[in-house]
Amino acid sequence: QVQLVESGGGLVQPGGSLRLSCAASRSIFSINVMGWYRQAPGKGRELVARITGGGVTTYADSVKGRFTISRDNAKNTVWLQMNSLKPEDTAVYYCNAFIATSGVYYWGKGTLVTVSS
Repeated sequence: QVQLVESGGGLVQPGGSLRLSCAASRSIFSINVMGWYRQAPGKGRELVARITGGGVTTYADSVKGRFTISRDNAKNTVWLQMNSLKPEDTAVYYCNAFIATSGVYYWGKGTLVTVSS
């Protein structure tokens, strides 16, 4: 098992930046895919970005060129750098880990990002 704790959310003006962090309770070296998802009010949860153990990244079209996901296996941490934020980026952001050997997805409790003037 692995526990995930997100941090870094908050209120930011349109055009601003935030950096979200996801700290894992154990080594993420063997975790195949780490990702960030988000859920806006009244909407379903959607993929924002994910990164494999080999560093291959995938982004939602809506955030390409603005968000960057990265991971540091030595620090058991994954980050999501969010630039040029828009009001439509407002959501609860969740960290996710997928372990292929067990086929299990793990989720953090989420951190709220609000983009508003």
